[in-house]
Amino acid sequence: MSDTVHVIGASGRSGAALARALLARGGTVVPVVRDPARLAAVLPPQPRLAPPRVAGLADAGALAAARAGAAAVVSTAHARFTAQVLAAAPVGARLVLLGSTRRFTRWPDAHGSGVIAGEAALLGSGRAGVMLHPTMIYGAQGEDNVQRLAALLRRLPVVPLPGGGRALVQPIHQDDVTTAILAALGVAWRAPATLVIAGPEPLPYADFVRAVARAAGLRAPRIVPIPAAILQALAPVTAWLPFLPRIDTAEIRRLQEDKAFDIGPMSVTLGLRPMPLARGLARTFR
Repeated sequence: MSDTVHVIGASGRSGAALARALLARGGTVVPVVRDPARLAAVLPPQPRLAPPRVAGLADAGALAAARAGAAAVVSTAHARFTAQVLAAAPVGARLVLLGSTRRFTRWPDAHGSGVIAGEAALLGSGRAGVMLHPTMIYGAQGEDNVQRLAALLRRLPVVPLPGGGRALVQPIHQDDVTTAILAALGVAWRAPATLVIAGPEPLPYADFVRAVARAAGLRAPRIVPIPAAILQALAPVTAWLPFLPRIDTAEIRRLQEDKAFDIGPMSVTLGLRPMPLARGLARTFR
């Protein structure tokens, strides 16, 4: 693995977590960001953090200039920008891109469709590298999956879920996502590839909710089965209730589908054994 890594999106959650890990290992990070001020807020200046290279992902010229001389490139930006990232990356650079298991949903929205398009761009490029598709990521600084759910549990006496929350989820801790990216940088990819990265095992969403409540020091929530159609009809109301996090209809729709994945390929290729949910949640709320 190169000692110097260009990190696109270094001011974001996964990008900043990766940059911290690389710096802790004694590597050099070249951050590629749109807003240097936002980068400074999450990554203070330090000896092996290069001055930020400013480039918007839609600006091909600036992006290519920001990546000049890069031997290893990680993009934690949205996968819909994959074509631009590939076009700007030097030939022969080692590539790791972050996608999402949203690409497998039965109801692709703009986010999911962008990941599908990004994956297609990588696979059709012939460039050696990988797109990692994480499941729900939790545990990052400022993440809004577990933390938003905990905020909701503090305010609601009951939790209405379509089907009673039987659909499966398999969340992965941010530390494991970072470890997966670092491991992927060390793999000699000979062709474009994709790989799902996920937590150790799937569990019903209702059990996930209960686990979050326990880790946050809250009482066990009462889960009430509600038809999805009713929840979708009520979802717009959350935009007008300041004491509740906003919930959209697409989120409720996705709560009805299983998000369970085989982690065998991840374990074999990256040598990653993801942490159990209870440990990850304890780390999140400590």
